[in-house]
Amino acid sequence: MWIPRLLKSDLKRRAAQRPVVVVTGARQTGKTSLVRHTFPEHSYVSLDLPSIAELAERDPVLFLKEYPAPLIVDEVQYAPALFRHLKQVIDDDRQSMGQFILTGSQPFPLMQGVTESLAGRVAILQLGGLTFRELKEAGLHFSMEELLLRGGFPELYQRPELSAEDFYHDYVASYLERDLRAQLQVGSLREFERFLRAAALRSSHLLNKAELARDIGVSAPTTASWLSVLERSGLAAFQEPWFSNQTKALVKSPKLHLLDTGLTCFLMGATSEDTLLGSPFLGALWESRVYIEMCHLRNAGIGSGQLTFWRDRGKEADFLLHRAGNIQLADAKWAMNPTGAGSLEKIRNELEPPPHLTLFCRTPNPYRLSDHVSVLGLENVSDWLCGKTL
Repeated sequence: MWIPRLLKSDLKRRAAQRPVVVVTGARQTGKTSLVRHTFPEHSYVSLDLPSIAELAERDPVLFLKEYPAPLIVDEVQYAPALFRHLKQVIDDDRQSMGQFILTGSQPFPLMQGVTESLAGRVAILQLGGLTFRELKEAGLHFSMEELLLRGGFPELYQRPELSAEDFYHDYVASYLERDLRAQLQVGSLREFERFLRAAALRSSHLLNKAELARDIGVSAPTTASWLSVLERSGLAAFQEPWFSNQTKALVKSPKLHLLDTGLTCFLMGATSEDTLLGSPFLGALWESRVYIEMCHLRNAGIGSGQLTFWRDRGKEADFLLHRAGNIQLADAKWAMNPTGAGSLEKIRNELEPPPHLTLFCRTPNPYRLSDHVSVLGLENVSDWLCGKTL
């Protein structure tokens, strides 16, 4: 079952403007399927096979003779020498756009090769998990509890019989063994797994690196390095706080979000609807799910502006979107029908002009709570990112 991806239109547009397009993101988010569906006329080769990767690395001239452009190269980070030769091939014919579509799941060597050899010749796109909008447009129906537990990896929706718990068990094991052992000097994979579980419990919370390091028994620099790995692997993001010279009392620490609620649920041990609904982290999971939707839609070219959050000593807004001097405020509420906007009202009174307020909840039908407060569902996130209100 093919689920159409929102990134496809942006991918085609960028391929018409640049000789090379790189699609990166976490493992198993559907990068290969996306580029092959988008560019069916391109030849395809995967460097996941050691023999082909060795050829591309040792003799890129012969490799490109055997696999000429237009070409999709999957897992291109396994042959960093190929980047330098691609630069020469592209410079020989700068008028041809979309000659090479590259994908990679390990951003460490991938992005190093891109920045060193292909600067000015490449467009870089990031593909995350499935958005609620993509799932709905594909005709897939599920509860919000199921959405949190299964997360956004396409295989879990293409194969509904697949156990989410089994999928994430294998995903974590392969991520630890395949990506991290090769890319980072992790002394103990068991320690890093403890770190993953501790990070999951802090998703959508303010990041305190010293506390996280103390809880898992490693040094603060090690924790900072591992957090960077999560971010660069497409598994986590840091949501920065909003502050200005006029708001010195606002916090300066970012929020940590794991970018898949299914993975987060697995890591924290919430593997069934009963354990999920009984978890004190349910509200935080929902907040992360709304943030994930925003991130993936923005990566697909939907909406613009600076996405932050507001927090001072007494008030908090989960989401603050600043665009050309205009501000939108929103909170995530697990409730089906929230009754009030809480501290958003107090923050609104501190801003000029006072912004419209939004509550993202599980409501199936958006509605106005008051003249300046809208209640929206996940399917309305794209409208909010574009500045549209009820």
